[in-house]
This record gives sequence, structure tokens and C-alpha cells, in this order.
Amino acid sequence: MATLLLPTGQPLPLEIADSAGARRRGLLGRDGVSGALLLTPASGVHTVRMRFAVDVAHLDRELRVLSVRTMRPWRIGRPRLRARHVLEAEAGAMARWGVRRGTRVEVRSGGD
Repeated sequence: MATLLLPTGQPLPLEIADSAGARRRGLLGRDGVSGALLLTPASGVHTVRMRFAVDVAHLDRELRVLSVRTMRPWRIGRPRLRARHVLEAEAGAMARWGVRRGTRVEVRSGGD
């Protein structure tokens, strides 16, 4: 499993959905998520059939946060211009972690 390094330097468990099937599946069928899920490449998400609300951060190529919003289940988000990745976590997590517009996150693979 990969690690997400927050702006504070705090590491979190990170799942990476980098295949079409993994991106399509996302967090569907789950009751929660430990850490975060990175959808790549992606510019938008939906929460149709989701069981819980999620925080969604759109990231650019350099993993800088373009926007953060909370999406309740059964919503369809618009794709974000310039977004190349989408970071998902349980609702409220992004604020606790200090992830907001303009901040940058770092991804480390499991071998790093």
C-alpha cells in the first residue's frame, strides 16, 4: 500500500485506483475508508450508490489541491478543469488533515 504525506508531513495509508476497473469501483460497496483513495487519472467523481459522504479533493499534475468539497451519497460532481487526480476520504477528513485549496500532498509508493 502507498502512503499519502499531508502538508503537515503526517503519513496516511493510501489506496491508488489507477486502472479503469479500480476507478469505476472506487469506494462503492464500502462502509468507510481507512486513510484515503487516489483516483488517477481522474477529473471528477460521483457518489451514486455510496453508503457514506466523502470529501473530494481535485489535484493538478503536481498534486496541488485545486478544490475540496464534501459530497453526500447520490450526487454527481462536475469534472474539474486542470484536475488530473481525485483524492477521496471520509467526510471531514480533509479539514482535519489540513488539505485545502493551494496545499500540496505527496504520494509515496509502498517500496519507498
